[in-house]
Amino acid sequence: MSFHDFYRMSSHAVIVNAQRQVLLLKADYAGKAWGLPGGGLDPGETIHQALLRECREELGCAVQADYLSGVYFHAAVCSHAFIFRCHLADDAQIQLSDEHSAWRWFNLDELSPMQRIRVEDCLNFNGTVLSRSFE
Repeated sequence: MSFHDFYRMSSHAVIVNAQRQVLLLKADYAGKAWGLPGGGLDPGETIHQALLRECREELGCAVQADYLSGVYFHAAVCSHAFIFRCHLADDAQIQLSDEHSAWRWFNLDELSPMQRIRVEDCLNFNGTVLSRSFE
């Protein structure tokens, strides 16, 4: 990798409710896909700072990061995604940014195969941060 190559990094939150459903947001851009809250790091940000900033921007409320569960390389977009287990305060009120059109709780069997792997890795965290690669 040379100095001028383009490379991305992002931080994302796995937030679950009492029924073990996962919070996903529907993007209002690109393919309008459903995804975990979070996004790309700004220059000079740590993965933790990006996680907290992105979640506040997208959800309109703060999240608490519990642990980093995995780091995933996505070859299709030349990016590493850092996945954190997070939770919302009991009185949190989600207010989406204009980047997203909806939010919803999803059962694990409703997730895409790649998303399900990342979420299950997070929910089954045993103290070891996992690393995987997706084509």
